Amino acid sequence: MIKLCGFAVSNYYNKVKLALIEKNIVFEEQLVWTDKSPELLARSPLGKIPYIETEQGSLCESAVILEYLESKYTSLPLLPADPFLAAKNLELITFLELHLELLARELYAEAFFGGKVTDEVKARVEKQLLRNIKAFSGMVKFSPYIAGADFSLADCAAVVHLPLISMATKKIYGRDFLADLPTKEYLGLMGQRAAVQKVNADRKANQELMAARMSAVK
Repeated sequence: MIKLCGFAVSNYYNKVKLALIEKNIVFEEQLVWTDKSPELLARSPLGKIPYIETEQGSLCESAVILEYLESKYTSLPLLPADPFLAAKNLELITFLELHLELLARELYAEAFFGGKVTDEVKARVEKQLLRNIKAFSGMVKFSPYIAGADFSLADCAAVVHLPLISMATKKIYGRDFLADLPTKEYLGLMGQRAAVQKVNADRKANQELMAARMSAVK
């Protein structure tokens, strides 16, 4: 049985969790905080989550985990059968994560956690993010799913990343940088899926647990 390790506040954890549910893979969850313990580092060398435990050992990095799941559990595929179309789907995920989410992540400390981001960082992120979103808008379909007519791995990524980008930019800059894309309608559609509802409910519960944990540390 697959064991998914990490915590449900993480969008990358939820990307993997959503794929597991949508592919109808039997798995269990293990709550693991990023405490850099020797036990964690033995399974995820940088102490990052998520990682999974398999009968052959552990795997870290969400992109690698998704490709492993897609290769091993083939009965409910979340990538097109055509190699080029499958690659385009993975391209979309990579672009979204490297050029949008990880850039917006520089704002999260102030947007979500009570920290402070310098004006220089805000100015740089704004310039780069607006440019990258313009490029991203030419790649996505929203017809009705982000990569086309079928739910795919790209949706597992988009549904957990896009809300954070919208919320962070609105909080920091006073406007949603994704407002010109049909993200609101897309997320409404995705919110009707049982798997997405499950992931969102578990995320909210884990947020409360994380808040209590942080308060205890203080």
